[in-house]
Amino acid sequence: MAKNGVISVGFGNFERAVNKFEKHLIRQVKRVIAETAEKLVAQAKALAPVADGNLKSSIDVTYAQGGLTAIVRVGAEYAVYVEYGTGIYAVKGNGRKDPWVYFKNGRYYYTRGMKAQPFWNPSLEVAMKHFRDEMNKLG
Repeated sequence: MAKNGVISVGFGNFERAVNKFEKHLIRQVKRVIAETAEKLVAQAKALAPVADGNLKSSIDVTYAQGGLTAIVRVGAEYAVYVEYGTGIYAVKGNGRKDPWVYFKNGRYYYTRGMKAQPFWNPSLEVAMKHFRDEMNKLG
């Protein structure tokens, strides 16, 4: 349509369709992010080595940026030692090489370390696969 010598072509329906598609896509991405985060938390809790305890209860998720970001935390300070082991059992061999003694609850304990009990990395692999698969479905 010409108006004052300017020709414009309107695609109002197209713009509305694009906006609708964008909102739908963002909702779907938020769904995938939430599913992935919840899957990561559930898997990590299931693989945590003690049935009930601080490690398991310290795993949680919070959301930011309107649901476009999920932050999964393991709050137990010793989680890294459970995941990778200690002493001679440390996963990459970088643990302490000699045994040691420590005192706890009125007793002395002798140890060479603790074997790794991975709960985080296997859970992360499952969650990452889920995320990739679901995002690929979205296109």
